Amino acid sequence: MRASLLLPAAAIPYSEGLTKPYMMDRASVLAAASLRLPEEGLILDACAAPGGKSLVLITRMARNDALRTARGDFSAAAGGARLLCNELSRERRRRLESVLDEHLDEENRRRVDVSGFDAAKAGGKKGERSRFDAILVDAPCSSERHVIQSPKALAEWTPARPRRLSSRQWSLLSAAFLLLKSGGSLVYATCALTPEENDGPVSRLLEKYAGEIELDEPDFAEGENTKYGRLILPDESGGMGPMYVARLRKIS
Repeated sequence: MRASLLLPAAAIPYSEGLTKPYMMDRASVLAAASLRLPEEGLILDACAAPGGKSLVLITRMARNDALRTARGDFSAAAGGARLLCNELSRERRRRLESVLDEHLDEENRRRVDVSGFDAAKAGGKKGERSRFDAILVDAPCSSERHVIQSPKALAEWTPARPRRLSSRQWSLLSAAFLLLKSGGSLVYATCALTPEENDGPVSRLLEKYAGEIELDEPDFAEGENTKYGRLILPDESGGMGPMYVARLRKIS
């Protein structure tokens, strides 16, 4: 595993529906593509920067609309779903906007808005609850590949870091549950290895909202099953990942 983490991630030029390719880990493509997209309504990418997963979401939205139109369902022409890409950091938000502007055509770019609210606190606002039809939470995490490749990050790492991040991840995931409409799809993803940051927050969500949320197993074959999701490991998946993905559905 260590040897695999020391190598660069297995990036691919993702180009479906884009004006030019965007290099990203194929595991990230699988994570974003796991979200079940509504035909209409509002989708949230809660922690969107630098923007790769947002590009996957918007191009999948456009593809779904094209398929509906091809079937004779012309309601897609009325606009279909919209995507809200959220990023708390101002600097990272500028990078996100640049990625969207550089890789989307005008039609797809008009379907995407960018915001900068704290997604971990948004669930506390009653007016925001049940606002979104689908939500992707690509949570900040330990990112062991980055840590092991960066002498500075490795020197700053402490055992308390995963615990601190797990607390933030729980706040993001539990807020996303409140922001999600009944029947909506929720994907929680990290690039961490630790169960504390992966199955841990999902377990808390299932326990706290038992009877209101259920697992919806991701439908890609890569990786190995964990208790609540799938974990793609670079030493077993041709250099992809690490990437943890759990998909859930809010029960109507």
